[in-house]
Amino acid sequence: MLSKEKSINIFIAVLTPLAIAAVVWALRGISADKIDSGVITLAVLTVFCSCYLRVQLPRVNIHLTISDGLIILSMLLYGGEITLMLAVIETTLASLNILRQGVSIKPKTIVLNSYFAALSVFVAAQVVSLIFVSVEVVRERNNLTADIWLVALMAGAMFLVNSILVAIFSSLKKERSFWKVWSDNLGSAIMIYVTGAVVALAIEKALTIENINIYLIAAVVGFFGIVYLTFRKFIDDLRKSVDKAKQAERERAEQAEKHVDELQHYVAELERSGEALQESHEKFRHAAYHDGLTGLPNRNYFMDTLKSLLQASRENSEINFAVLFLDLKSFKTINDSLGHSLGDRLIKNVAKRLASLVREDDMTARFSGDKFGIILTDLLSRDEATAFADRLAKRLSEPYTLDGRQVFTSAKIGIAYGNSKYPEAEDILRDADIAMYYAKDNEENYVIFDQKMHIRAVTRLQLETDLRFAIERNEFELFYQPIVSLDTASLSGFEALVRWNHPQRGLVPPNEFIPISESTGLIIPMTVQILHSACSQVVKWQAKAKTAEPLSIAVNLSGKHFGHPALVEQIKTVIAETGINPESLKLELTESAVMDNAETAILMLKQIKETGVRVSIDDFGTGYSSLSYLHRFPIDLLKVDRSFVSAMEENTENGEIVRTVIALAKALKLKVVAEGIESIHQFHQLRILGCEYGQGYLFSKPLPVADIERLLADNTRWQNILPTTAMPVMPQRSDISHLRLAQ
Repeated sequence: MLSKEKSINIFIAVLTPLAIAAVVWALRGISADKIDSGVITLAVLTVFCSCYLRVQLPRVNIHLTISDGLIILSMLLYGGEITLMLAVIETTLASLNILRQGVSIKPKTIVLNSYFAALSVFVAAQVVSLIFVSVEVVRERNNLTADIWLVALMAGAMFLVNSILVAIFSSLKKERSFWKVWSDNLGSAIMIYVTGAVVALAIEKALTIENINIYLIAAVVGFFGIVYLTFRKFIDDLRKSVDKAKQAERERAEQAEKHVDELQHYVAELERSGEALQESHEKFRHAAYHDGLTGLPNRNYFMDTLKSLLQASRENSEINFAVLFLDLKSFKTINDSLGHSLGDRLIKNVAKRLASLVREDDMTARFSGDKFGIILTDLLSRDEATAFADRLAKRLSEPYTLDGRQVFTSAKIGIAYGNSKYPEAEDILRDADIAMYYAKDNEENYVIFDQKMHIRAVTRLQLETDLRFAIERNEFELFYQPIVSLDTASLSGFEALVRWNHPQRGLVPPNEFIPISESTGLIIPMTVQILHSACSQVVKWQAKAKTAEPLSIAVNLSGKHFGHPALVEQIKTVIAETGINPESLKLELTESAVMDNAETAILMLKQIKETGVRVSIDDFGTGYSSLSYLHRFPIDLLKVDRSFVSAMEENTENGEIVRTVIALAKALKLKVVAEGIESIHQFHQLRILGCEYGQGYLFSKPLPVADIERLLADNTRWQNILPTTAMPVMPQRSDISHLRLAQ
């Protein structure tokens, strides 16, 4: 079935050539001598009546105008050709006048109205010509009956053509039945054309009276038209005044009724608001004291309960209670990998298990994220709390089934026993929190708080604060351990090792402040500072040292810094500011740093290598690297861990590991650095195995800058450990079965 718009377009396409043909017929039949003042007067009168003298019949949507009668009169007086052009002009101007008055009418509708007018006049003219041969012949007879039949024929033909075309267009536009539309408008159309026929016949007969012509009729029509327009304006103004008065009265009545309704509504609202206020008070209280996700009490409720218990314990020393603080293991991983929706469902399931384990007088609360708190009241002994914590840990470690998937998590629990010595409820929760972190660090299901933990926590906090100031004040000092070429026993470069000169504590060992710096993110600015100092220092030493190759400097890079998006730019900045040759800088990474996310690590390593810096895998063999990734890493060196090197002489397995690591490095075209060389025998064995570089106490311990200056002056100090005769070559093994690398 065709769409409405397409059907209308087809209808217009069919009518267009017919209407054009009708207009061409009219233009060909009009000559200049036929256009006289009478034609022009009749045309002006027709347009004027069509646009301005339209009378709407009461209770129906019908407008009567004598313009339809003037069109029929034109056909009687001047023939079909002039009448067709007059009808087209009248219809077009009348439609434009309606558009000017603010009535919405589409250009397509204006065109169609013109088509209908042209075709209806054309058909009427052809019918008259067919039946009466000529209008002039009928008029010359001056026979009223003949005139009536002529006018009736004209009006009837125009009525049929116009009403049928209008009905077709309306049925397409409204998507209704043609017969339904045509029959609905039949009465109105008949009345319009009957009225027009009567007017035309009356005027035509009036023109036969002596001394009456079209100009006199035009003047009369014009006079009565002006009277009508004036009267209509007066009536319109009067109607507007009456309407305004009625509207004002209606508005006053409505306003009074509105005030009464508002007053009744206000009274009803007061009653409802009182009830709603009571309900909302309860809802707000519940929302303020309960977690939205799990429905458990929240931190506010928990702390209020804890304060009440603490106050009760001060008044009655026999009241015993314990606070448990717990945190879920691997929740962030679950949340990030499976989505927050599944993470929320896991939290709900954990909350249900917790609620099912506690007694009615106890409390379980959710603080935020994956952190929960529990208050155990009326304890007969402290063992009750630990036994409950043990049961709780086992219950929470059981699998959770979410969307058909089994998810595992566990909880680390800190326990703090309440007593009247606590000044504030927050202090008990703080101690339980500290104990929970100890449980995490020591991989225990639960840990009971003791005062030493608090002291250590305060010390750690102070150390963290001091560490921030240390970076600002540049309190770090670098020690440098020589890296020696095993082939020539000559100095090749250094590894930079950081020490912290604390203003009060003196030298703080790295194992105390490095973990803190990594957990707080301070490792990043600290490493940038170390890189800058080490590169600046080695550039100075390169200028002084008399070595075949420029001295290199190795700096350790933490896994956290390795994943930082600004790392490459920081390296470029250090190179630019210190003037170091990028090939002289080696960045040392642990196996775990690159294996945590191997694909991302490969991309980062490629960016680092683009700067010209060399990359080394530190402590190789202690982790569990994947050989499928190792050959893809754009690295330059492998560093054999000291634990294997130091035990080469007494442990055959460690010797085989060292041998295999070196063989693997050769296969991957990587250089090897051995750490922890302490004896000449280790030195010789590593040379035989083809290890290029080494460091350890055999050569030197890490030294401050001043001692390195003296070392540079004596570059031949290790020459005496070189063998005087050729060393036997150890048999090489091709397998790597003893290497601790995951396939």
